[in-house]
Amino acid sequence: MPSQRPLLPRSAPAASGMSSRSIAALLDRLEARSIECHSLMVVRHGQVVAEGWWAPYSAGRPHLLYSLTKSFSSIAVGLAIADGLLSLDDRVVDVLPDHVPAGISERGRRLTVHHLLSMTTGHRTDSLAEAWRLEPGDLVKGFLRVPFPETEGARHAYDNPTTFVLARMVERVTGRALPELLDEHLFKPMGVEHAEWDRVGSGAAFAFHGLHLTTEAVAAFGELLLRGGLWGERRLVPRAWVELATSRHIATLPWEDGSGDPDFLCGYGYQFWRSRHGYHGHGSFGQHCVVVPSHDLVVAVTGANSQAQEIFDAIWECLLPGTDHAGSARDDEILTERLRRLSLALVPGSAAPERSAKARIDAAAEGSALPDGTTVIVDPVDGGWLLRFGSLLNVEAGHGEWRESSPLGRPVVAAGAWQGDTFVADLCVITTPHRVRLVVDADAGTAVATWNIVPLTSPDLALHLRSPLMTRPNVA
Repeated sequence: MPSQRPLLPRSAPAASGMSSRSIAALLDRLEARSIECHSLMVVRHGQVVAEGWWAPYSAGRPHLLYSLTKSFSSIAVGLAIADGLLSLDDRVVDVLPDHVPAGISERGRRLTVHHLLSMTTGHRTDSLAEAWRLEPGDLVKGFLRVPFPETEGARHAYDNPTTFVLARMVERVTGRALPELLDEHLFKPMGVEHAEWDRVGSGAAFAFHGLHLTTEAVAAFGELLLRGGLWGERRLVPRAWVELATSRHIATLPWEDGSGDPDFLCGYGYQFWRSRHGYHGHGSFGQHCVVVPSHDLVVAVTGANSQAQEIFDAIWECLLPGTDHAGSARDDEILTERLRRLSLALVPGSAAPERSAKARIDAAAEGSALPDGTTVIVDPVDGGWLLRFGSLLNVEAGHGEWRESSPLGRPVVAAGAWQGDTFVADLCVITTPHRVRLVVDADAGTAVATWNIVPLTSPDLALHLRSPLMTRPNVA
């Protein structure tokens, strides 16, 4: 696990004018609604006043941010603009002429950096799957080939390839790969020592998802934004860009039935969402960086859930009322102990230390993580088990504790138990929101291995245990 020096100073909640009871109420709400979180960090007046990780997740571990990555990519665009290498009016066809398809439409020709940043390119829905289908080897060209039924600038539609195209434009004008550019100008000056990027088959960073950062790095990013691009005494991002990127540029639309989550209906900036209070960067399955300037507050959350609005409601209704209402030192101590004990539930059952099993995977199960017919062998080893998945990989699992191994490069943390004649284990792909539940019927010789939430890029477990992950997304 990479080491990480503290990026932000610490303070007891009371010393920063924050009620520990309001943070506890936030935790109560999340638990009552069965919202799976992996980490939480609350920053008030520039001080971390609360931080916790649900074991086996931990402070030094980076976590896949999914589309929260887009907000970091926006900063890269701002840096290129500040250096005079790019402008909001620059057209895709002029910056990336070698990616322009023959017969491109006039609307496609008019698309600018502004349209990409605000996701107002004229697509009505996310064009990712269609763009990949049209041009499997060139997402920029595929994006430009998907018809644009709306006039550019008129309508917002969440559209993943816009960020991919922006990243390629930044790389073209700067001569630097996106990860290296942000390392030099953002992460290293902030003290962020580990920023990992998932990549497409060509080696380019996805840019619209795929960044892995620690929770503290996400919180520090929020604090950088809150301070208008200042990190201590050093300006890393122009204040004008922070203000422009986090301002509303277009209305966001409800779903077809007229419904929608309130904190996603407040408008869209430049790869940032406006909120009922402040603004936020958001990634699928519970990755959030929430910035509330009116309360001098930043909240960073990672998790494995689809209840984004529930998390925002809990922040507004539980946390905000606790600002400027400091509690007692005893309240702070109680909260600290609670945060220290956070944990996901371990698989219940017995160790059965002499028992082994052999089975084959039935991939007909929804969300299967392994190919059909894969041999699974469960062997007792050192108070836990060695799980052998054919010739693909071997994973260590503990009993009553999490055990870590890195069979293909990326770590997986696992625990299991026997429940009668069934062996059950959870395999956490610990740098992501995802885990696999393995269930082996020893008598029948059959097994299933299913995701808690199927990854957006691929259901193939082996792929997600390689570093860096290199694939082509399959987003519906």
